[in-house]
Amino acid sequence: MEKGKTIIKVKNLKRHYKTREVVVKALNGVSFEIKKGEFIAIIGPSGSGKTTMLRILGLIDKPTKGEYTINNLNVVDLPEEERTYYRLTQLGYVFQDYALINEMNAAENVYILSLMEGKSKKESLITAKDALEKVELGDKLNRVPDQLSGGEKQRVAVARAIAKKPKILFADEPCANLDTHTSKQVLEVLKTLNKEYGQTIVMVTHEPWHIKYVSRVIRLRDGLIVSDKKR
Repeated sequence: MEKGKTIIKVKNLKRHYKTREVVVKALNGVSFEIKKGEFIAIIGPSGSGKTTMLRILGLIDKPTKGEYTINNLNVVDLPEEERTYYRLTQLGYVFQDYALINEMNAAENVYILSLMEGKSKKESLITAKDALEKVELGDKLNRVPDQLSGGEKQRVAVARAIAKKPKILFADEPCANLDTHTSKQVLEVLKTLNKEYGQTIVMVTHEPWHIKYVSRVIRLRDGLIVSDKKR
């Protein structure tokens, strides 16, 4: 898809949770579009709805109401099996806690998903090496997580997410467990992936200083968009 083309469309998206007699309006009618090649930060205080938003965009959760399309495909109404397949093959995820397997080295943590998809070990290893080179860990393929720093673990997680060349990379508070110096290293990697490889990235964060790395900022408060600005 050509850079600059609309890849995500969201219209009047709502997500309400009912707890006993109380209805929590985590998202209460948000609308926006995301173009290919954008690096977006969704930012807001705790309880603003940003994590709920990311879970819906990443097909981990479903909205209560509203429209959501990726490349003009209505992903909200896809059967569960098709949603799962689309999520695993077309989207990439980076979580707060790395989610690495301690018994596997960096390369194995990256290529395990390719093996699960039926690709050969040789092809999977080539893909893993390429992804780890992109996050500047090409010299640490054989290191297990206990031999890596927090920032290096997160970069392995980023490599795992981009190895399958996802249409969109979703990052949920990727620096939450990192100090400022290490956070900058991870954010620089994401910025490079966006600038040099055109990777579309949607990142949730609560740190205002992170926005200098992105091209656009969507601010949420009480389940609503209060500002949406390019940088």
